[in-house]
Amino acid sequence: MRILDKYILKKFLSSFALVLILLLPIAIAIDVSEKVDKFLRHSDLSVGEIINDYYVNFIIIFGNTFMPLALFIAVIFFTSKIAGNTEIIAIHSAKISFTRFLKPYFIGATLVTLLALIMNHFFVPNSNKIFNEFSKKYLKKKNYSQDVLTNINLQLGPNDYIYLKSYNSKSNNGHKFSLEKFEGTKLKYKLMAENIRWIEKDTVFRLNTYKKRYILNNRDSIESGIKLDTLLSFSPKDLVNVDGLAKEMTSFKLIEFINQAEDRGISNLNTYLVELYKRTSLPISTYILTFIAVCLAAKKRRGGMGVNLAIGISLMFIYVFFLKIAEVLGAGAETNSLVMVWLPNMFFGALAIYLYIKNAKN
Repeated sequence: MRILDKYILKKFLSSFALVLILLLPIAIAIDVSEKVDKFLRHSDLSVGEIINDYYVNFIIIFGNTFMPLALFIAVIFFTSKIAGNTEIIAIHSAKISFTRFLKPYFIGATLVTLLALIMNHFFVPNSNKIFNEFSKKYLKKKNYSQDVLTNINLQLGPNDYIYLKSYNSKSNNGHKFSLEKFEGTKLKYKLMAENIRWIEKDTVFRLNTYKKRYILNNRDSIESGIKLDTLLSFSPKDLVNVDGLAKEMTSFKLIEFINQAEDRGISNLNTYLVELYKRTSLPISTYILTFIAVCLAAKKRRGGMGVNLAIGISLMFIYVFFLKIAEVLGAGAETNSLVMVWLPNMFFGALAIYLYIKNAKN
């Protein structure tokens, strides 16, 4: 590695770290000002719990979220500075092409991308889980309606279906339960219960006021009772189709969950797929944003660094805006979630290629 590469890479990483370190305390200060009254309402809540369970995970979650923004600002900042000092002109005078000039940026972007990928797929989900549990316990108002799911239909296998009129995910109680087993198009068995409850310590469901119906060739056999503890091939988490659940699972567990859900016939898994694809698309955007930032800042402009920062931050907000729209559209039942999640990267990737070609010619 040349002295020039080491110089630029050192500037790249130190500027990135500096911007990230500056952004996080601002975010923490804003959050503390909003949450301090809620913390004080709980006399049993210690400062250590607030720091360990809330703000440590806050830093992990939001630090990971801020990475592309911090990198973009950092690259524009130090590249504009060396361009303003005519260092880039000296580099080109030494017969170093713009493509060769990008090498240390590529190395730096690779290091940040790898860090973001590891964080997204393995560490952030666990932080989300602890952070959300703390928020539910101490910061959010209790809302009964959010815990109650209604009219649940679920396919457990090729021929097995369940239905629940309602299910309370907090108390793990359900009402008007039925399980149907088919052979082809013919119903062969049906289990019904007025109430169903998940017994976690025994990992079984308890059915109250139940009825079993066996459909035979010439007659039906009916069995009924007051209470029945039985194993069923699903668990309470399979009934909950929410974005929060996806964010709390590591990628391996999320893929396993999606595969199981597909086998059980859940109709719309795009919320989970968006979360899975986003964990890769966001880190990869680091490359795109880095090259856009270099191309914008590599030329000395009238107005200096301020103009480059204004253009760069504007582009960054447009990217974030497109990303949020893509996430919402990608979660829809009729859309291709993979295409929607990667669409902002495709659009800004095309912009990066255009800016690169323009700079390489000069």
